[in-house]
Amino acid sequence: MPENEWSDPRLPEPLEWSQPHHDPPPGRGRALLAAAVVVLVLLAAGGIAWRLMSNRSATPVAEPSAPPPTAEQTALPCPEPKLRVAAAPEIAPVIQKAATGLSRAGQRCSEVAVQATEPGAVLAAAPQPDVWVPSSSVWLAAAKSRGATYTTAGGPLAWSPLVIAGPEAIGSLFAPNGAPSWSTLVQGAIQKRLPAVRMPDATTTTTGLLSVFALGQATARTNPDAGIAQLQALTLRSRLESAAADPAALLRQMAAETEQTAATYQVGVFPTTEQQFLAYQKADHAVRIVGGAPADGQVDADYPYAVRKGAPADLSARLREAITTQALTEAGFRPVATKGALRPPADPAALFDAARQWSAYQSVAFQVLLLIDASGSMNEKITDRAGRSVTKASLLRESGASAAQLFGDDTSLGMWFFGTPSANSPAHTEEVPFGGLDASADGKTRRDQLAAKIGGYKPVANSGTPLYQTVLDGVTEMRERAAPGTATVVVVLTDGSDGGTRFKMSDADFLKRLTAGADPARPVPVIAVGYGPGANMPALQGMAKATGGRAIAAKNPADLAAGIAAAFLAAHGS
Repeated sequence: MPENEWSDPRLPEPLEWSQPHHDPPPGRGRALLAAAVVVLVLLAAGGIAWRLMSNRSATPVAEPSAPPPTAEQTALPCPEPKLRVAAAPEIAPVIQKAATGLSRAGQRCSEVAVQATEPGAVLAAAPQPDVWVPSSSVWLAAAKSRGATYTTAGGPLAWSPLVIAGPEAIGSLFAPNGAPSWSTLVQGAIQKRLPAVRMPDATTTTTGLLSVFALGQATARTNPDAGIAQLQALTLRSRLESAAADPAALLRQMAAETEQTAATYQVGVFPTTEQQFLAYQKADHAVRIVGGAPADGQVDADYPYAVRKGAPADLSARLREAITTQALTEAGFRPVATKGALRPPADPAALFDAARQWSAYQSVAFQVLLLIDASGSMNEKITDRAGRSVTKASLLRESGASAAQLFGDDTSLGMWFFGTPSANSPAHTEEVPFGGLDASADGKTRRDQLAAKIGGYKPVANSGTPLYQTVLDGVTEMRERAAPGTATVVVVLTDGSDGGTRFKMSDADFLKRLTAGADPARPVPVIAVGYGPGANMPALQGMAKATGGRAIAAKNPADLAAGIAAAFLAAHGS
């Protein structure tokens, strides 16, 4: 088959699928050697063996021993397989064993070729397999949306719930009382109580995709505001040691270690399937792992047997029948779904949009300048979502205190308050000097300083709003700091319009001055959050457009937290 078939441009070159070797009988050595040379030439010229991808997304499946072929059979190349099967790596060995069992005695070449590969790689492959056993039915829905036609007969072959796992030595940190949860994982990452947290690729693996879904569901249950729920989920994303880890590789790494190897525990915590978890435990390695299904978001990987339109019907049916429940349960899979497990949405777009947002989170170093409106209007009373009578300022204090924990360790940050309590007041004051977020300043980290300053935020009554001058000054300062390999942004939050100060200027004058010093090689986008119905959204949209940023309307004054969350998401390229 053509060299580029069944290949993913992101993956290494696939390996040749080698057939078992058997020594020739006496007296036949020369003839078979000549035949072997011919076979090698044919293989090199035509690439007739079906290739198997060998990396974290696709690995060859070890084929069980079959009856030894005759010498004549050994001298002949195998024909193309009649049925090509792609299966999730963890279930592929079971599928391969069933496929081998279909071969007749003395038959060297199997009619079925099984490829172990992650679902995302299959989804992007051309041509598609005849039979596909992904690790979740959501991949079939995604394939259907792309025009691929698969049919399933009956329910999935098996199920395996996702678990949060890690070395036993740190079990109390992520699974107190033996009960892990997504919320505990988030808090452990924020408070740096865990050596590392790793997640699989959410766009190519089922474990990654369903983990992001379950994490989002868990944060949504504890936060009525969707923006805050997203923000909390992405807090974990910002603290990951890796967002494209391979759980099987992590388990292999631990299996190779000893109890005395401290580096083992740096593997940290990661989601995997129960089947992989149990297989590791069953092997009784020196370094033990603990874990379980997260209490606040259980979700199953399920394994449908899907047949492509036009595939050999009889052979695919015989293979399906050969995959027994006993073989699957012996391999660590469940014969039924987990009671109470989350059901992924029927429309795959919801899942994959969240996965893309997760994956698009920028891991580059961030430089952020926060500009917070401290004018008198921020003291106005409003009614929050819980029906409390509060001020805009008090909501900012509540939201900002938690927001201080959401920036990654590679962030440099500064914060200004802007407002003019008197005619001669400056346009803004520096509350947190710019620098590394976790670097020490005045005896405490800048992160702690940020939380303390926001916690003590008190707008001055009757203060004017020098919005335009503050934005100009902020952008000018950050343009000097912009550097290759960093994302430099200005985040401004205001509930009003420019005015009431000696710094007032027209919209046209402001935009002219804002764009005058722009350098395409050193962009500094403005992310502007308009807080409440009094915010001048046209002005905020103008400054965002002029700098390549984004304007966000938090129309309900009680939605301040959502506005901050939206700004955070926008700043991180989500």
